[in-house]
Amino acid sequence: MRSGSTFPLLVLLTWVLAALGAPLFSLTPNEVGLQRILEPPGAVAWFGFDDLGRPLFDRLIAGAQSSLLVAAAVVTSSALIGILVGLLAGYLGGWVDLLLVRLIDVFLAFPGILLAIALAAVMGPGLDNLIIALAAVGWVGYARLARAQALSLRQREYVTAAIALGSRTPYILLHHLLPLMSAPLIIEATFGVAGVVVAEAGLSFLGLGVQPPDASWGNMIRDGAGYMLVAPHMVLAPGLAMSLVVLSLNLLGDQLRDRLDSRAI
Repeated sequence: MRSGSTFPLLVLLTWVLAALGAPLFSLTPNEVGLQRILEPPGAVAWFGFDDLGRPLFDRLIAGAQSSLLVAAAVVTSSALIGILVGLLAGYLGGWVDLLLVRLIDVFLAFPGILLAIALAAVMGPGLDNLIIALAAVGWVGYARLARAQALSLRQREYVTAAIALGSRTPYILLHHLLPLMSAPLIIEATFGVAGVVVAEAGLSFLGLGVQPPDASWGNMIRDGAGYMLVAPHMVLAPGLAMSLVVLSLNLLGDQLRDRLDSRAI
């Protein structure tokens, strides 16, 4: 395996293991130490301390938990909703397709992140509302992709044969169409995770996501923005962590697209 293909896997594996394994360690992300305020990285703490004397390493791990939880919940719910809508629109056609396409167009009329900000502001800050807001705008991409795939696959011979044999619509969708469109949907989900990580950090930066004292890479960057000249590690640590995760997700998505896209064969 090429080293270029192992780098994103190593970064993402570290992210997932750090987030899932955090409860096994005695981390204190919210412990205030006034004597260590803005202390730079050193032997005591690899990434230093923030403006309240809290260890940045522990808060980075807590932020990894927040980003992984939000990404998993948003991508899963968005994919389920979007794939269902796209399959029904593309396979059934007619007025069902027209109605669902108009619904998709309504959501596409608004920039996704602005709509998420508006929804999060209306519902109020918090992790649950953040997930709902991002899922409410994230399903559209999966719906468009699933509809396009269903439109191209519903005329295939095996679908016609399944209809002639009396197979019901749910069976055809789940056993004939969905497996064949899984590759592009997996690629879309990979890029979707990267987008959700950035969106979660952005909304938390604005105060609409994870609320203090809980840690998020976004609110860690916000807390450190006022100390860039005296304590740049407060911004560099979460910013670098988020950049590595997003870069790795995009690289992994490109690799999956090259391997799974049948048009490249």
